[in-house]
Amino acid sequence: MTGSHVSTPPPGPPDGPDPTRLPDLASRALGGGVVAANDEFFAAADNLVDPRPPVFAAGTFGAKGQVYDGWETRRRRQPGADHAVVRLGAPGVVRAVLIDTAHFTGNYPPYAAVDGCSLDGYPGPQELATARWTPLVPRTALAGDSQLVVPVDVPARQTHVRLTIFPDGGVARLRVYGEPVPDPDLLTEVLDLAAVEHGGRVEACSDRFYGSPQQLLLPGPARTMGEGWETARRRDDGNDWVQVRLCAVGVVEFVELDTSHFKGNAPAAARLLGTDLTGTDPALDGGSGVDSTDWPELLPLTPLQPDTRHRFRLDRPRPVSHVRLDIHPDGGMARLRLFGRLTTVGAADLAARYRTAAATG
Repeated sequence: MTGSHVSTPPPGPPDGPDPTRLPDLASRALGGGVVAANDEFFAAADNLVDPRPPVFAAGTFGAKGQVYDGWETRRRRQPGADHAVVRLGAPGVVRAVLIDTAHFTGNYPPYAAVDGCSLDGYPGPQELATARWTPLVPRTALAGDSQLVVPVDVPARQTHVRLTIFPDGGVARLRVYGEPVPDPDLLTEVLDLAAVEHGGRVEACSDRFYGSPQQLLLPGPARTMGEGWETARRRDDGNDWVQVRLCAVGVVEFVELDTSHFKGNAPAAARLLGTDLTGTDPALDGGSGVDSTDWPELLPLTPLQPDTRHRFRLDRPRPVSHVRLDIHPDGGMARLRLFGRLTTVGAADLAARYRTAAATG
């Protein structure tokens, strides 16, 4: 891949959904972190998992030279390669990897490879050094100041990835897009059925002008307005919406609608619909969604306040696999939480997905 840095994810293949709209399993926003790196002389490997776009200020020098927002190793004077090991914040099946060399021009690595492994518990650098690693991305040529997206066809659940650069140089960001596969033994009886880390996912939405709807499902509070979902201003009589697939079929008991940081642009009101679409295949994030005309109402149209975390108990909870949040007429939301319990069918489905992904490793 050649050319200048691309600030937004490149489009997916024409015959399938864009894998870069899946959650970034390595992101610090999900709890991802760098466990080990053999060299961080010029810039820390922790920058690889920063969810924010990389930045650069020319002529900004520190004690070791120009300051880079990324991971940069020293120039090698002997054979070998450099590597960094990342613990995924949400273990799961990797569908694509993005290697971003933004702002690295004369100091980017000519080649890179990515491997994955799956280990129980919380292994340290020594255990990871002796782990059995599976190739996810073979040794692949890189270009400077560019993004490279490589699809991955490995169905096994990964807990860690290792980025190897040949022989040295700088990489700004590493994105590991995939489908979270939680360990059922580590889930509580009452959980957020929509959380990304549990396998919840936005499958469709009406508008994503200012912010990705996937951010609604991230753990922790949003720190700024930019960490939520915000639509463009509507100039018609309609309303905006987002469709969410839960981690598995469950009964939602409490709903949290968080408008934190949205003050002059919070929705005036919202309602929640839900249904069981088990066995269907709705469009992935950005599609037109499923016709919700006949979906039961979980939460009636309810007024919202700006910059407020609202929590509502549902009067008539029912088993659902998908929900649709309607905001009226438009605006921004920081987080959506759907607290409840898995049904017997939902728990069995989630456990089966885990066993399948773990068995292929």
